[in-house]
Amino acid sequence: MYPCICDCICIKTIQRIKTIQRIAEKSVYLRLMVEIGTDIGKAAEHLKAGRLVAIPTETVYGLAGNALDDRAVATIFSVKNRPRFDPIIVHITGLAQAARHTTDIPQKARALAEAFWPGPLTLLLKKNETIPDLVTAGFPEVGLRAPAHPLTQALLEQLPFPLAAPSANPFGYISPTRPEHVNEQLGDKIAYILDGGPCTIGIESTIIGFDGDGQAILHRLGGLSVNQVEAIIGKVIIRTNASSDPRAPGQLKSHYAPAKPLIIGDIDTMLAAYDPNDVAVLSFRKSYDLPYQTVLSEVGDIEEAARNLFAAMRMLEKMPVKLILAEFVPDEGLGKAINDRLMRASAKG
Repeated sequence: MYPCICDCICIKTIQRIKTIQRIAEKSVYLRLMVEIGTDIGKAAEHLKAGRLVAIPTETVYGLAGNALDDRAVATIFSVKNRPRFDPIIVHITGLAQAARHTTDIPQKARALAEAFWPGPLTLLLKKNETIPDLVTAGFPEVGLRAPAHPLTQALLEQLPFPLAAPSANPFGYISPTRPEHVNEQLGDKIAYILDGGPCTIGIESTIIGFDGDGQAILHRLGGLSVNQVEAIIGKVIIRTNASSDPRAPGQLKSHYAPAKPLIIGDIDTMLAAYDPNDVAVLSFRKSYDLPYQTVLSEVGDIEEAARNLFAAMRMLEKMPVKLILAEFVPDEGLGKAINDRLMRASAKG
């Protein structure tokens, strides 16, 4: 039998995309500007000296500095070009260290930490005087989380201080999920990249705060689903509206954005309005006969889609196209967090 013409087109398309990927990956390594390795001791020495190190977590790579040192924290803001009104999450070893930097840990917060730390959960808790106001953008609460990556856990155990660590990328841009993503964007501005391989979750942590009555408030959708949280502490109030004065990270309307414009909608409908050579497609599970596209999960797995989201956006923005067409994923579980990132990526700054 002769091969189907459609099969030939698909094979050529796949080969073309793989070639573009290889060229892009090669160009990243040619621009290598900082050492990438797994030496925890070296990372610790840089951090003790006030320098910045990229650290792996299960969610995304973080740009880490001494959270108790104003100068190191100020350098984080400068390197990321991050506005000073946007607070930074602090990474800790667990509840014992959290108690050293807070005035109170509500019962529900303790229950969540016991259930999900280490893991993709950030708790907003009343800070004490050890945490600089610069870290929290002047707010009385600090975001604390214990990351679930063995290298970063070991690193935190070696340090006499917690780590302030927002995502290791220029402010507002796609979060990094691999060490090469960090190197490509910030390699000439930091001391070391601790290589923990690809992130296993791929989207940022869920942020939970508490009001004066102890009611849990969800400020950011993330790697821990609402259902998982509510299974431990009961009903939470979801308050993730875009803000120009955010109480927690990731609340700005425009965020996680690729360099190319991203439009969300029904892909089949949008394709009828554009030249297929001008667009790249980011789909949940359906494959299209197009030169530039990526599928988040061919089997419709939401967790796989979350892991692939930021890397896919980075790949598509490098394609020779004018814009990216994307679609929402099922709005359940981690799908809610994926859709949140897509909405913010598509918003105009």
